[in-house]
Amino acid sequence: MIGKLVAISGSGGLRIDIATGAPQDFTAARTVVPLTEADVGRDLAIMFEAGDTHKPLVLGLIQHPAVEQPLSPKRAVATGPVPFVLEADGQRLVVTAQREIVIRCGEASITLTRAGKILIRGNYLLSRSEGVNKIKGGSIQLN
Repeated sequence: MIGKLVAISGSGGLRIDIATGAPQDFTAARTVVPLTEADVGRDLAIMFEAGDTHKPLVLGLIQHPAVEQPLSPKRAVATGPVPFVLEADGQRLVVTAQREIVIRCGEASITLTRAGKILIRGNYLLSRSEGVNKIKGGSIQLN
């Protein structure tokens, strides 16, 4: 059944309109998804435990397909101790920071610094290329 979330009480009770025209309070309603005040007004997928209409079980929020928009650049700017900028247009992602950017997963990391250093750290490093694999530098040190 489809219903609409009308309100959430302080005790977690749900007020749901189940197409009857009169919203009902369900203090013992259970849900398999977290619901917040931001979800009020959204459509819900609902079933009833053992067919008992006094025991609704909220299965989830109804997702409406997004209207496809033409690609347009997106830009997010965050402020804080170190401001950073994210720009995306569906083709490219640009991340900009004032001091450094670190990408980390477990014991592996890639660090980009303001001074132009690129630090790659990990327990195992593989560089593979179908074409030429070039190493250029003012000087190259191996081991």
